[in-house]
Amino acid sequence: MLAKNLDLCGKTILVTGAAGFIGANLSLALLKDVENVRIIGIDNMNDYYDVSLKDFRLNQIKELEKTVSGSFVFVKGSIADRKCVDGIFAAYEPCVVINLAAQAGVRYSIENPDAYVESNLIGFYNILEACRHSYDDGKCGVGHLVYASSSSVYGSNKKIPYATEDKVDNPVSLYAATKKSNELLAHAYSKLYGIPSTGLRFFTVYGPAGRPDMAYFGFTDKLVKNETIRIFNYGNCKRDFTYIDDIVTGVQAVMQCAPLPNEDGVRYKIYNIGNNRPENLLDFVGILQEELKAAKVLPEDYDFEAHKEFVGMQPGDVEVTYADVSALEQDFGFKPSTSLRDGLRKFAQWYKGFYD
Repeated sequence: MLAKNLDLCGKTILVTGAAGFIGANLSLALLKDVENVRIIGIDNMNDYYDVSLKDFRLNQIKELEKTVSGSFVFVKGSIADRKCVDGIFAAYEPCVVINLAAQAGVRYSIENPDAYVESNLIGFYNILEACRHSYDDGKCGVGHLVYASSSSVYGSNKKIPYATEDKVDNPVSLYAATKKSNELLAHAYSKLYGIPSTGLRFFTVYGPAGRPDMAYFGFTDKLVKNETIRIFNYGNCKRDFTYIDDIVTGVQAVMQCAPLPNEDGVRYKIYNIGNNRPENLLDFVGILQEELKAAKVLPEDYDFEAHKEFVGMQPGDVEVTYADVSALEQDFGFKPSTSLRDGLRKFAQWYKGFYD
């Protein structure tokens, strides 16, 4: 059960990870679509990947802000800093919180676990505590907490497509374990303190100005440099690639509808947001190279086959990701629909313009 649509006009919305791929695109969409919205964005601007991309996204927001009725306030800080988070809640009193700040990446979590504990566990705890205390002294408090989970929570689940009702007790990476922990913490806070919360399990998000550590971006960088790309599990992988605009549309729909109490009296929901169409990794790299040539990122005579190396499965990876999005479709009448070719075409065109 869902509450009636929350009118966001004139409201204050906190977006954590606002310079990140999803956070920046969500902020842009809210400024375009919602009258007089006030967005408070926080991001620590770390150098996990090229900070110039984060600056680019923030500049896009600043330019758009000049032409719309809403506003965007940026705070450079970490959600792992309790004082910083509490200060934002005290100063701005957000009515909706979208927690997208997290240390991402499956393989990186194997090498740098501290970053995941700090951001994904301590940081999320700080957000939950701030939401809890937003009700103190009779205040209206946070009307809806929406937070990023991940398809990684499904681990090596053999049942496909992945449904939110599936058991997800066997993570194969620390990153996945922290995301499952977020879901458990959110449920506890919803049960104990009545915080309406919705978790979104994102499936392989891609698009223009995305994360360079993702395969489509990393492959492009290597091919441009005439380097070899490594294709894991000898190409025997499938991924449910989800275009950024579809992700943002889904988040916007969800954030306006806080869950009503379920059969246990808890205001808590989980949704998958994926394309519901897993693509073979070899088909994916084939489409990518075609679109890179079409956008003139690569020359027409580029010998793509000579730049492929097939290797085994990497620790923490899984063979297939595949989202069951029936709940999202039923509750919101929405299902991601951007084809992989269309999405990669837009990425290739952006890459050509940005790096030229």
